[in-house]
Amino acid sequence: MKNLKLSPGICMTMILTLAFLFSGQAHAQTKEETTPPQTIEELKTAIEKVLKETETPAVGVALVNKEGPVWIAGLGKANVEKDVDANENTMFRIGSVSKMYVALAVLKLQEEGRLSLQDKVRDLAPEIEFTNRWEDTNPILVEHLLEHTTGWSDLHLTEFAHSDPTPVTLKEGLDFHPHSRTSRWIPGTRMAYCNSGPPVAAYIVGKITGQPFEEYVQSTFFDPMKMENMTYFASEAYKTLGASLYNNGKTVDYWHILMRPAGSINASPRDMAKMLEFFIHRGMVDSVQLISHASLKRMETTLTTTGAQAGLEIGYGLHNYSMPHKSFVYRGHDGGVDGGLTTFSYLPEHGAGHAIMINSGSRDALNRITKLVRDFQTRDFQAKEISTDSELSDGHTAISGFYRSINPRMQIFYFLERIMNVQRIWHKEDTLFRNGLPGGESIKYLPAEGHRFKSAKTGLISMVQATDPLAGEVIHAGDLVLKRISMVQAYGPLILGALWLFLMLTSILYGLVWPIRWRRGKIKGKANIRVRLWPLLANLFILAIILMMLIWGNSLKLLGTVSFVSLVVMISTIGFAMASVWSVFLIITERSAPMKRRVYWHSAILSFLHLIVAGYLLWFGVIGIRLWA
Repeated sequence: MKNLKLSPGICMTMILTLAFLFSGQAHAQTKEETTPPQTIEELKTAIEKVLKETETPAVGVALVNKEGPVWIAGLGKANVEKDVDANENTMFRIGSVSKMYVALAVLKLQEEGRLSLQDKVRDLAPEIEFTNRWEDTNPILVEHLLEHTTGWSDLHLTEFAHSDPTPVTLKEGLDFHPHSRTSRWIPGTRMAYCNSGPPVAAYIVGKITGQPFEEYVQSTFFDPMKMENMTYFASEAYKTLGASLYNNGKTVDYWHILMRPAGSINASPRDMAKMLEFFIHRGMVDSVQLISHASLKRMETTLTTTGAQAGLEIGYGLHNYSMPHKSFVYRGHDGGVDGGLTTFSYLPEHGAGHAIMINSGSRDALNRITKLVRDFQTRDFQAKEISTDSELSDGHTAISGFYRSINPRMQIFYFLERIMNVQRIWHKEDTLFRNGLPGGESIKYLPAEGHRFKSAKTGLISMVQATDPLAGEVIHAGDLVLKRISMVQAYGPLILGALWLFLMLTSILYGLVWPIRWRRGKIKGKANIRVRLWPLLANLFILAIILMMLIWGNSLKLLGTVSFVSLVVMISTIGFAMASVWSVFLIITERSAPMKRRVYWHSAILSFLHLIVAGYLLWFGVIGIRLWA
């Protein structure tokens, strides 16, 4: 599901980030400007090279323009073990690209007068549980479900972990774990990607039409578009034509997604070519207008956030978002499941688009193939000339400073994101720049009218200043909502975190030597041992969490259910907090005990840093965390 990039991968983020927390972001690789492929054969050769270099088994590709399909193919191995070649009929899992059909279904019903984007969800489906403390004044509307502006956190891990091969009904899926559907801010103000909004909208579609959602989409879109095998299920066709999924070279089991409308579709390159033609021809199929041009335009437009209301032109529409490439802006959606990644995108004004699907979790492979395809597809298009249409004023430069994201996708990981996703904005001459701390590739903006800024690449308004009803003055930059913080708030956690990691590492290294020195009588006195031991024990609890996540972090089943792994994580966070408190207590009570002062101060500083970290984690609900809850 888009970024079910959050799939197992985002679960690993929690601990992989801890592993290099505050040590600095990877430097952006130098981009090599190469001549784009000029022919389909050159493009095919370049893609096959990427497959080989990234050890990606197969890719499905569909390129389409106004005249029709340009190239439809499957390259590589659909099944490595059985030596099955991929072809244009090989079925891949397209993940969150599936969400586009939820938006199309809602727009179709709106055209028929049976539903409105401004309808209240509570009125349409009072039986679906969710919490919005602003419901009386700011109710959740249907369009909030589609633009991810409900304020809900993404699905909890237990929902991601669910994989029952017996297809459950959509209502059963929504009733399984409704606690994730709680608005954290006023609906319609901030965007945060959420996989539970689409199934609620799909449920409403099914309720209005009297059909299961999947059947409605089949009869309303798949059949008219002549998609022979496209399906939400592990159908007989998929069992025959489906590409096996791989992660790090290992076969991945089929994921029976709990709420199918969010990311369960299986499709071939041939199917995706027909989907591309549908969008390129602006909703028309065989001289029949399935969806109006106006509906597609609304689908491609962001309206409900305070950033959109302030003029933001780049962002997420109704399950359809902007994908800049050089000076061009594709529309579409990405998708990901465990062992499979997809991108679906098209250029409305140029009448061209592509779909790329791989049976691997390699984001690098998908990005490289996507760049090759987009370079090829836009090679003859005239690039836009971007110029400044407004002088850089004091009002523009006043936004320079440090900012923290305040619209986390998954609340459970916000304790990391609020530190690792700090942004810096500054200006030089007539250009503004934004990047993350402590570095990386900068995004360039040019001043526009008012408190707005346009991308130096696309010329579209990509960053605006707006007023959030809860947070006050904020910056919307794409999907990010940023709140100003001080330099101390920006760099302080990085510095403390780097020191914490350094002292933990040295403590573990010292801990390997201490038993030998103790047996030789070099370390004497119980106080001397206790002051060394308890901070080291706190380190080991952190190490236990890291090991659990590194070894089993790709298993949603182990993380999202009560298991050995999830229990060790929970117990280790509690153990870390208790060891941290006791370490500080000993540091204070044993401060006069005979021992080397450098040993005492090393343990003292580490103990107090442990306590600070434990308090921070306790504040964000990480101590005693139940990943399955």
